[in-house]
Amino acid sequence: MKIGILQTGHAPDQIRDSIGDYEDMFQHLLAAHGFDFETWNVVDGAFPPGPEACDGWLITGSKHGAYEDHPWIPPLEVLIRAIRDTARPLVGVCFGHQIIAQALGGRVEKFAGGWAIGPQAYDLADGGQITLNAWHQDQVTALPPGAKVMAHNDFCANAALTIGDSILTVQAHPEFGRDVIDGLLTHRAHGVVPDAQIATATAALDTPTQGMDFGVRMAAFFRQHATASMTEGAS
Repeated sequence: MKIGILQTGHAPDQIRDSIGDYEDMFQHLLAAHGFDFETWNVVDGAFPPGPEACDGWLITGSKHGAYEDHPWIPPLEVLIRAIRDTARPLVGVCFGHQIIAQALGGRVEKFAGGWAIGPQAYDLADGGQITLNAWHQDQVTALPPGAKVMAHNDFCANAALTIGDSILTVQAHPEFGRDVIDGLLTHRAHGVVPDAQIATATAALDTPTQGMDFGVRMAAFFRQHATASMTEGAS
């Protein structure tokens, strides 16, 4: 099964040599599941020919806002709707979560409550909790039609969504380990995130997270819905 990664941002230059770019983090997260990958740097204007180029799609995080005026955002929204219409599985993470919701009729805003940085615990709709690393101020504040909330906490009401039968999105970063959060705190936080919050997140760096567990959910979602879309296409 081939997963197309739509890369909407790049990791800081200072950590890219040692940790990799966002596409590498997702390939590591999903490495045990037998997928093939191809990446398009949509943030740099590189787009696939269409949804049929891959069996499933993944949209990464980004330092940009879904509501910002960038020339690559409108064609990305068009592609999101085209992927939806083919019923191929689509997974969005952080910015990916937000741009999918926006493209399908939801709303994304800079959250008045501020930032979520580092390990965050979320209540799951199917029971229990999961702790994932987060890095965001923007949030999905109005759901698109057909969306259901699958994870939330008091800070982020729409922390993970399913939209229709073939779309899964999550606000947090299952692909971010301790080293990524540490790098972002060092190279991107100062002057942007309040100093007290930087200190709190730094102190929490060693908190255990379940990113790999969420990666298992993502892999199962890709396989289940790719099989469904292939069956529908053959009928």
